[in-house]
Amino acid sequence: KEVAIFLNKTMKFSLAVLSVAATASAFTAFNAPTRSIGASRVATSNVFAPVAVRNFETQLAAKQTPHGGSLVDLILKSDEEKEAAVAKCTKELQLSPRQLCDVELIMNGGFSPLTGFMDQAAYESVVENVALPDGLIFGLPVVFDTDDEDLQPGDIVLLKDGDRNIATIEFTDKFLPNKAVECKKCYGTSEIEHPGSLMVATERGKYYMGGKITGLNLPVRDFPCKTPAEVRETLPDDVDVVAFQCRNPVHRAHYELFTRALDDPLVGENGIVLVHPTCGPTQADDIPGTVRYKTYEVLKEETHNDRTRWEYLPYSMHMAGPREAIQHMMIRKNFGCTHFIIGRDMAGSKSSVTGDDYYGAYDAQEFATEKGPELGVTPVPSLNLVYTEEEGYVTADEAKEKGLSEKKLSGTKFRQMLRGGEDIPEWFAFKSVVKVLRENA
Repeated sequence: KEVAIFLNKTMKFSLAVLSVAATASAFTAFNAPTRSIGASRVATSNVFAPVAVRNFETQLAAKQTPHGGSLVDLILKSDEEKEAAVAKCTKELQLSPRQLCDVELIMNGGFSPLTGFMDQAAYESVVENVALPDGLIFGLPVVFDTDDEDLQPGDIVLLKDGDRNIATIEFTDKFLPNKAVECKKCYGTSEIEHPGSLMVATERGKYYMGGKITGLNLPVRDFPCKTPAEVRETLPDDVDVVAFQCRNPVHRAHYELFTRALDDPLVGENGIVLVHPTCGPTQADDIPGTVRYKTYEVLKEETHNDRTRWEYLPYSMHMAGPREAIQHMMIRKNFGCTHFIIGRDMAGSKSSVTGDDYYGAYDAQEFATEKGPELGVTPVPSLNLVYTEEEGYVTADEAKEKGLSEKKLSGTKFRQMLRGGEDIPEWFAFKSVVKVLRENA
């Protein structure tokens, strides 16, 4: 039985690799089309068209305007509405962890102005142009994938997470995506060694389907994820809000980085930082989201600061470098942020074979600087901080100018010390964070 399971997984992986490789010739002609399935296509309003906002005052409860002008809210409020929506469904599907994150961000407005999964036209436009068909900038495609041959345009399906009803979807089209072009355009490579390309090839289904979402219930998670409207209600409406994105535990250098960002000349007086980690699926070797959440909570208590806010984002990482930087900026715009800290090699990744970086250290910063004005979010380049024996954390340039003695600890060495029970220097990591990591090893 174990041999059969192994062979099945190996065959699926091999077929997925061949699926991406089979369209490699398309890289010399990026206008190679995806292919629609069947003759029927349901005529509905575009899934990226803005919808009426349920609470206009809540939508404006922050200095920043939502992406596209209106904050989407697709979640039905009454039991009667929810029961009526479920009654229209003829099928039900269990959502994968990545799909669950996407559905939540569609229905709560995190992906505003989307009101559903992208149809073929929207998908191709975002892949090719980093924009929706109407020209509005959008970093990465948001797609519903499936291997189900029976699902067809016009089907209304109940989307579930275990026993919990999450949303309904009315499918509008079904198409075979050109995954090679998608990977090359979005990740800069179609190599299977890139975690994003690997995800597209081995995790996603054969077909993509567009469809309009109707929200029923938010997922129940181990970490609380407030909606954009709820986060906006907590933010001041007259100062800049600087977002800090991370997918790992926050160590000393990270903390110094996002607190000092408030002193950047690009940030107005009395600005605040919103630390907004992603707690959804990431790379296979990353620390699980539930453990990361625990480290953030203890750190929040240890470093209580009126100018620092903490919230959590149900987002699945693509490790797409520059394109993902735009996606993160757009999402944080919907949560009310005016500025976004762009670190070195943000959302970067290495080849699982050679270990080589897929992106340059400043590729994401440069792309964000180029697209920032169009997006309406100001990128704040992160400081290149180092720890010195004489003056603590300073910029690398300052340390060099003054001839200060730098102290370094690599991530690999830190993990070895963590596993070995060795003392971790406090200049590198917070004791409270180290304690959580060891308790959950």
